Amino acid sequence: MDSLITAAARALAAGDPLGALSRVALRDDAPALALRGIAMAQLGELGRAKSLLRRAARAFGAREAVARARCVVAEAEIALASRDLDLPARTLDAARRTLEAHGDRGNAAHARYLEIRRLLLIGRLDEAEGALAELDPASLPPALEAAHELVVAGIAVRRLRTKPARAALARAARAARRADIPALTAEVESASLALTTPAARLVARGEARPLLLEEVEALLASGALVVDACRHVVRDARTVVSLARRPVLFALARAMAEASPGDVPRETLVARAFGARRADDSHRARLRVEIGRLRAVLRALASVSATRRGFALAPRGDREVVVLARPVEEQHAAVLALLADGESWSSSALALALGASQRTVQRALDALAAGGKVQPIGDGRARRWITPPAPGFTTTLLLPPPLPDG
Repeated sequence: MDSLITAAARALAAGDPLGALSRVALRDDAPALALRGIAMAQLGELGRAKSLLRRAARAFGAREAVARARCVVAEAEIALASRDLDLPARTLDAARRTLEAHGDRGNAAHARYLEIRRLLLIGRLDEAEGALAELDPASLPPALEAAHELVVAGIAVRRLRTKPARAALARAARAARRADIPALTAEVESASLALTTPAARLVARGEARPLLLEEVEALLASGALVVDACRHVVRDARTVVSLARRPVLFALARAMAEASPGDVPRETLVARAFGARRADDSHRARLRVEIGRLRAVLRALASVSATRRGFALAPRGDREVVVLARPVEEQHAAVLALLADGESWSSSALALALGASQRTVQRALDALAAGGKVQPIGDGRARRWITPPAPGFTTTLLLPPPLPDG
C-alpha cells in the first residue's frame, strides 16, 4: 500500500474526508476508489459513495477477498444510513465471516454492529440484544466501543430503561472523545436528547403535562391504572391488556379514563367510538354491546359502571386512572416518528420497520405529504421521504415496538 493510500485511510479514520479526498481524488485504482467512496459517504453523498464502492469491489481481484469484504461492509453502512433496510443480510454475514477468517476483527465487529443496528431500527429488540451479547466491547477500538454503547442505549431507550440508557450514553460519550471523531460525538449528543426532551403527555383529571422518558418509566411501574394511547393498551404495573386491534374499545376506555373519576355522557362516547354526530337508537344499542365487551376484557383491572347519563371507569383498588398520550396527536404518528430521525426513508423500508404493507404506508405518506408534513425526494424506485425533526420532544413512544410488560 503506497503512502497516499495510507495517509487517506488515516484521514478517514480521524473523520477527515476532505483530507482523504485531497490525496486520492484523481486516482481510479481499487484502493483509491474504496477510500473515495467512504469519503463521499462521510460527506453525505450516499449515492455517489455506493457507486464508488461497487466499482472498487469489482476492481479488486478474486484473491483480494478481504478488500472486497470491506467494500461490502462499507456499502452496507451506506444502505443503513439511507434507510435501505432490505439489504441482503446473507451478503453482509458472508463478508463478516471472511473478515473474521482473515483476522480483521475490527471490520468484522463493525459488520456485526451494522446487523444489530438494522434489527434495532425495525424493532426486533430481542434479536438485537442476543446478537449484542456475543460481542465484547473491551477489545474494541474507541470508535466501535462508542457504536456498541449507542446500540446498548438504543435498546434500553426503546424498552424504557432509562438508567441503563443514561449509563450507556455516558460510556459512549467517553469513547467518542477518545476516538476524536466529531461526527461520532455529535451522534452521541443527538441520541442523548431522547432522555432530556418530553416523550409523552400525562392526562389526568382534565389536565395534561409533558413527561420525560424517566417519568414515563416511573409511571408504568407505579400503582396507577394507565390507559396508554402510545401503544393502545390498558395496564398497571403487573397486567397489560392490549386493545391495539380493538380501536372502538380503546376509544371508550380512553374517553372514560380522561373523565375519571367522573362519568362520560352516552352521546360523547358514541361520538368518540363511532364518529357519529348524533346518537340514535342503533348507536345506543351498539354502545351497550361494546361496553359489555370492554367490561369483559378489563375485568382484572377495572370495572365499567352505568350512570344516569353515561358510563364511568373505576380501577380495582384505591388508585388513580391516567392517560398516557403521545407528545403530539397525529393519525400517522408512527410514520412521522421514523422519519423524525432526519434520514431519508423509502416506503419499503418504512413498511418493513412498521410491520405494515407498503400500500398502507404509501397511503399514509400521501396523506402526510398533502398536509405538508413530509416531502418526497427523487422519483420511481429511487424516491425517498424526509421530514425535519419535530422540535421539543422525543419520538421513542411513537415507534412500533411494544412497551415492556412489567
